[in-house]
Amino acid sequence: MDIMSLIVQLIAGAVGGNIGGALLKQYSLGTVGNSIAGIVGGGIGGWILNAMMGGGAAAASSGMGSILGQSRAAGSAGSSS
Repeated sequence: MDIMSLIVQLIAGAVGGNIGGALLKQYSLGTVGNSIAGIVGGGIGGWILNAMMGGGAAAASSGMGSILGQSRAAGSAGSSS
């Protein structure tokens, strides 16, 4: 996993965490709490996804499609944390 993938996953996780907090107000931790929970969820979710797909599969797909896929996976993991 390279640094750009990690940054995309962390940002998408933070966004996903805040969206999840906005949708489920009774579970909201506030902006900072939702961001931290999303960053953790996005980072761990991205790590698990990379482990499941294998490093070769992640390296083979590069460019905008890879970034969108990583952000979608991390955002969903961040919003569910």
